[in-house]
Amino acid sequence: MASTLPFEPRRFQSAAAHYLSGRPAYAPALIDRVAQLCGLQPMHRVLDLGCGPGQLAIAFSPFVAEVVGVDPEPAMLRIAAERAAAASVPNARFIEGSSYDLGPQLGSFRLVTIGRAFHWMDRRRTLERLDSMIDPEGGAVVLFADRHPELPDNAWRRVYQETLDRYAVGDTVRTQRKSPEWVPNMAVLLDSPFAELEQISVIERRSTPVERFVDRALSLSSTAPGRLGAAGADDLARDVRDVMAGYARDDGDGGGLAVVEVVASEALIARRRGDAAPS
Repeated sequence: MASTLPFEPRRFQSAAAHYLSGRPAYAPALIDRVAQLCGLQPMHRVLDLGCGPGQLAIAFSPFVAEVVGVDPEPAMLRIAAERAAAASVPNARFIEGSSYDLGPQLGSFRLVTIGRAFHWMDRRRTLERLDSMIDPEGGAVVLFADRHPELPDNAWRRVYQETLDRYAVGDTVRTQRKSPEWVPNMAVLLDSPFAELEQISVIERRSTPVERFVDRALSLSSTAPGRLGAAGADDLARDVRDVMAGYARDDGDGGGLAVVEVVASEALIARRRGDAAPS
């Protein structure tokens, strides 16, 4: 069965500018709960692997001594560093690299966070490498994701996804990941040293400006401007605006048209077998 995608370190180059605005933010309550469940203390270190523009790295920085963000895309790292500086976060640093560069030179960590990026890695080999880098007692890997539950508020989701699918045709990497042969992340974890799993989620109703759905589309590697070209990206943006206009309402705060969405921010906490959660 398929379990590893081709390594394309610059795949998100043109998506980087749209990522923060487009992707749903992780709920702050979820970050707090993960920090509590993983027993983070001021002396600990966190590795944010595939850190992108640094959402998780910056979010976990108040809980620990240091956060190290690693990502292969320089454009993402520039945004992450700028955000950390603007937020006066002195204990986060960002390194160009990938899961293929993991090793003792990075040191040891209490927690490794991976947000929407695990599927881009050689997942089994990555977990084997992390086993030697994560604290032997109490350490964990946490996969972060978001999803839209099947609720009336998310009725827009189907037609929005159909629009993206039309523009993503021909992306062989996306086809591989969505094939029936693709091994889910949870299955990979269950066959790894980190097989004790706990999943938590925070569900929120949000009002999201229509333009953010345009950024969300352009933040995906399969529909990023660099893949579609300028004309294709403009066409996609137009189609997304047209589609979402049917679900949009005035937000009442002078911010223009917005769409209600229900977002589940999720964390899958993976510990070693027999390693109990911190009390």
